[in-house]
Amino acid sequence: MAPIKQHFDYLVIGAGSGGLGSARRAAGTYKKKVGIVESGRLGGTCVNVGCVPKKVTWNAASMAETMEDAKGYGFDVEVKGFDWKLFTTKRDTYIKRLNGIYSRNLNNDDVTYIPGRARFLSKNEIEVDEYTSEGEKLGSKSTYTADHILIATGGYPIVPKDIPGAEYGITSDGFFELDQQPKKAVLVGAGYIAVELAGIFQALGTETHLMIRYDSFLRSFDPMIQDVLIKHYETGMGMNIHRRSNPTKIEKDPATGKLRIHYGDSNGAGVLEDVDVLLWAIGRAPEVGDLNLSTVGIEQDKKGCVVADEFQNTNIPGIYSLGDVSGFIELTPVAIAAGRRLSDRLFGGQKDAKLDYTNIPSVVFAHPEVGTIGLSEPDARKKYGDENIKIYKTSFTAMYYALLEHKGPTSYKIICAGPEEKVVGLHIIGLESAEMLQGFGVAMKMGATKKDFDSCVAIHPTSAEELVTLR
Repeated sequence: MAPIKQHFDYLVIGAGSGGLGSARRAAGTYKKKVGIVESGRLGGTCVNVGCVPKKVTWNAASMAETMEDAKGYGFDVEVKGFDWKLFTTKRDTYIKRLNGIYSRNLNNDDVTYIPGRARFLSKNEIEVDEYTSEGEKLGSKSTYTADHILIATGGYPIVPKDIPGAEYGITSDGFFELDQQPKKAVLVGAGYIAVELAGIFQALGTETHLMIRYDSFLRSFDPMIQDVLIKHYETGMGMNIHRRSNPTKIEKDPATGKLRIHYGDSNGAGVLEDVDVLLWAIGRAPEVGDLNLSTVGIEQDKKGCVVADEFQNTNIPGIYSLGDVSGFIELTPVAIAAGRRLSDRLFGGQKDAKLDYTNIPSVVFAHPEVGTIGLSEPDARKKYGDENIKIYKTSFTAMYYALLEHKGPTSYKIICAGPEEKVVGLHIIGLESAEMLQGFGVAMKMGATKKDFDSCVAIHPTSAEELVTLR
């Protein structure tokens, strides 16, 4: 065993969004001695291979659409091409700059950054395989002890194990490593990652095929969102949607590197030839493989997630879990908020501090954007009963499209419950939905009713005004 190197009040395993948020709150606000262990780049999935580079790439895809739309407004626009290499180089430089900012923030808050891979030795002790800050193994080990230990190691994208040739595909991580834009891409999955990346490819001019297991995607979202977006992806953007599809075998041409995708879907068996990129977006698993959780007896669910209660406590006193590794709502701001609340409770004297996991707003950076908060219509009817639910909804053409021949969709729905018509669900799809949702999220957290919405004077001319004028 390596000699004990240092003791901390609080030791965080994983320097993603939740881990950083909790560590910095404990050290910077409450002046505790805090260490944080990370084997990859600072910032975790969101900063490096998730939200941030995805949004930058979505911006590029949206610009491509805007430049095409500019012709309808009288601009003589000629787009000669998209320099994928230039774009990705600039995007990656931006991400590296963020990594540096995270490092400086840890230093400013006096958090000890420990590059390496951690494993439990006991409930208060971990061993770290030491790395350089660039992620190279040093071949040495150190042992650390702590009064409190947080597991915030996040997750990783899954690749199927039962499909021959599946290893020829990439995941969302690999999307950000592509050195050239594919001419033809196949994405497998029906969640928001598949929907977002498929939309980006299609908007940038890649021939895009999206394979989904059932008849729709985003199946946990309100049916209105599913119906409007899948219709637009097919008829508005020209994307190829393969319903009830199941890839059966992947072959790679050794001479060209092109892929051949064998599959079955609602139309029968088929083959997609000359595919440049196959991207698996079929789910994520918790990053727990070498944490040695069983030695300590830390409880995991059937997916491997580290089970935590509403206060982020695991079944072992002094060990906590939050973010993607806990299987809670897998969103960056959720992990950050949970991490900060945990430090408030452990070190700030706020014994009841915890994150309220209800009415958390979320968006999908599709084309167009999706925003949602609260219950879907089926869930609301199940919870409150059909007789206690009233639906307000509208579909219209946003003014942006007034001078354009093509018309993008805009649809809004408000779900109200009880005689007071409390707003229990709000779902929007259309331009600027992501920015729009934040304010309405505040209103719903405050318990807004339909009457409260109606009492707000509309801002005209906007799409958002429809939400306060629904009848």
